[in-house]
Amino acid sequence: MTAATFDVVVIGSGPGGYVAAIRAGQLGLKTALVERDPFLGGTCLHRGCIPTKALLENAARYQDLLHAGDFGLRVGGEIAVDWDRVQERKRGIVQQLAGGVKGLLRKQRVEVVTGWGRIDGPRKVVVDAEGASGQVPRTLDTRHIVIATGSVPRAVGAAPFDGERILSSDHVLELGSIPASMAIVGAGAVGVEFASIYDHFGTTVTLVEALPRLLPIEDEEVSGELGKAFAKRGIDVRTGTMLARAERSPGGVRVALEGEKGGEIEVERLLVAIGRAPVSDGIGLETVNVRVDRGYVQVDEWCETSERGVYAIGDVIPTPWLAHVASMEGVMVVERIAGRDVRPVPYGETPNCTYCDPEVASVGLTEARAREAGHDVRVGKFPFVASGRAKIAGHTSGFVKIVAEGGYDEVLGVHVVGYKATELIAEAGAVLRLEGTVEELIQTIHAHPTLAEAVHEAAHAVHGHAIHF
Repeated sequence: MTAATFDVVVIGSGPGGYVAAIRAGQLGLKTALVERDPFLGGTCLHRGCIPTKALLENAARYQDLLHAGDFGLRVGGEIAVDWDRVQERKRGIVQQLAGGVKGLLRKQRVEVVTGWGRIDGPRKVVVDAEGASGQVPRTLDTRHIVIATGSVPRAVGAAPFDGERILSSDHVLELGSIPASMAIVGAGAVGVEFASIYDHFGTTVTLVEALPRLLPIEDEEVSGELGKAFAKRGIDVRTGTMLARAERSPGGVRVALEGEKGGEIEVERLLVAIGRAPVSDGIGLETVNVRVDRGYVQVDEWCETSERGVYAIGDVIPTPWLAHVASMEGVMVVERIAGRDVRPVPYGETPNCTYCDPEVASVGLTEARAREAGHDVRVGKFPFVASGRAKIAGHTSGFVKIVAEGGYDEVLGVHVVGYKATELIAEAGAVLRLEGTVEELIQTIHAHPTLAEAVHEAAHAVHGHAIHF
């Protein structure tokens, strides 16, 4: 085996791993990045965030064309979806971004090693070249190891993936045509996003969720608003309902459901979107003093495992399964390795963004969580139907909701459901980071006409005096 010496070896090139490697390079650390796939960027870039949002954007543009008459516009000829071109555009975006990641790593002199990386003791990573029989594994000696191996779609015994009719979130991105009908099991972020995509493209969608509401981690009023919007569009929303079994049929998949809205349905495709499982098997954790619980690597507040010098970030640890969280963890870890003065990642200030239609975004405490924590809760809401900018855009469903502490006036959480919610939430994140108050938000001048005025108005509403509603 050939050996090399590094300050840091990162295993996995997703938004946690490649960001950690780039930052390590910027800090002057000799760094290697190990990736099993022939491309860089991980699940987020190739099978998650980016391709999904590309399809969502295409679906939204298609709906804009279908409703062009509402804006006084005439569109000549039949409006149709060129699915091959839609998929080609999606792949083009992914390839361009993957190329950008490669260039950034090269600029910071990060050595990229292709193959399956496995830990062989606390200071060594062995890389086996996948698909290259007879090739000698490469050994990377290192002072520090960062595990960033990510996650894969979680399967369910009642409906094992076949990649053709019973699909994971990976499979559904590569469909060769738009299905006439689809059942989606799981109404978390992945489920509701794909429900939006295929509903907008004309698929008859049934959305199944075992819990009482869509997006169960979000504020209850937000979930209710999304459920109403979906139902209004004709999506068959079945909450309080579980998948009993699924089997292939001549026409597609026969799906048996049980619970509040049980029964049997037949659809062309079934998407199982019940969550993701960490990739922690087969990476050599048994060779180091690392604790694992239900597949998740256990870490301290600095993302360091019980083996000193071995860190883990992203979906492989039990923190929020979000690309931006993994990136923050990666930066924190390598800055700490470099001796910088760093602080732990503020998980309580993590923005959650779901890119369905209408979009959903939040940061901080929900109203229910704030009350459970014993806060004197005050709430202010402002609907987009009263926003001039939302009316101009033709998107007036949804609202902004601010949860505040009554005694100290501190903003505890902000929740948005509606057009461009995922962009509006950035202001709220800054307010929480600075421990801002409702009064300070009221005194912040917001431009007119903008969607952001809804945040301003919701702050007024907390004090009982929304101006425009």
